[in-house]
Amino acid sequence: MNDITFTKGAGGVPKTLAGEDHISGMVVYLADADLPSGFTTTARIKSFATIEAVEAAGIVATSTVWKIKALHYHLSEFFRMAPDGIIYVGLFKTPVSTYDYAEIKTLQNFADGRIRQCGVFLPDVDFAASIITGLQGVATLLEAQHMPLSIMLAANVDAVSGLAAVAATGQANVSVIIGQDGDGVAATLFADETSGASVTCLGLALGAVSKAAVNECIAWVLKFPSGISNPALCDGSIISEIDQSVLTGLDTKRFIFLRKLTGIAGSYFNDSHTMDVATSDYAYIEAVRTIDKAIRGIRTYVLPYLAMPIYVNPDTGKLRQDTVSFLEDLGGQALIAMEKAGELSGYRCVVDPEQNVLQSSTVDFNIVQVGVGVMRKVSVKIGYTTK
Repeated sequence: MNDITFTKGAGGVPKTLAGEDHISGMVVYLADADLPSGFTTTARIKSFATIEAVEAAGIVATSTVWKIKALHYHLSEFFRMAPDGIIYVGLFKTPVSTYDYAEIKTLQNFADGRIRQCGVFLPDVDFAASIITGLQGVATLLEAQHMPLSIMLAANVDAVSGLAAVAATGQANVSVIIGQDGDGVAATLFADETSGASVTCLGLALGAVSKAAVNECIAWVLKFPSGISNPALCDGSIISEIDQSVLTGLDTKRFIFLRKLTGIAGSYFNDSHTMDVATSDYAYIEAVRTIDKAIRGIRTYVLPYLAMPIYVNPDTGKLRQDTVSFLEDLGGQALIAMEKAGELSGYRCVVDPEQNVLQSSTVDFNIVQVGVGVMRKVSVKIGYTTK
């Protein structure tokens, strides 16, 4: 019979999430001749909210350029894990000699400082401690410019057995991804690259961080299953064939990969390590993201009042009580919202009324916050009793 039929499409109108915690970035280096159709040497950065938009820009799985195919895979995995995410992709020219990773700053400036986490894909660069040092330098610079972010690195690793312990104090903004899918597209890409470049699960990890609330660990089993049934490491070795002591060693060295858990199907991230030392307050991505969000929020509320008049007690020259109350309320506004959202357990903002602002023109805020814990280990005592 005569009729009109409709086919409902998906992905054309992405959802919009509140806030900017989900906004991510990806930096890839390649030759100018390999740029996909949607990019040029004078327009190297684009933002995407769907995989369809990615493909419309020429980043497709059928590309003849291996890096573009690998990038399509990572962006597909990003949106699979974080369908409501937004990602800025920067395709920069491969440096002639030394990488300084200044392109991350270029990407962040293009995004007006909105990027909260950024992947750096270096399949043709062998992993080394110097890469972490360089990336942390850029992150530290961006933090000083009020645009903090977390960086997730995926470089080439020929043999994970040769990975040294490179975590060091102050490297809290960098994490290293060495996990990989042992099947499917990732395995095909790994086999196709004759130079043996690591593919990793960078896109998946970046998507998990984008999806997570700032206080959430991406190793949370219930919320962040990887969807990968045969996890591997980025040298091609299959997780199920690796001795547990080796995986424990890689975890102790603070690398991020996928693992299987007895009693539940699939695979899951081992943890959310940063390359800071294990005893640091910022040893995990969620600790860094939470403090960064607090700092951004506090600055947003306080900035309009910069250079405002500050009234003091005429008898003592110290801050009036009503001024102190106003400043303490102002400094805590962002943290109130974070506490209500479950991103903090609590906070306190104190302004010392004894400050001599007339002399220093500086107001000191003392803000402390209590984070949200992560149940990384569970200890259960079990036994028999007669009654």
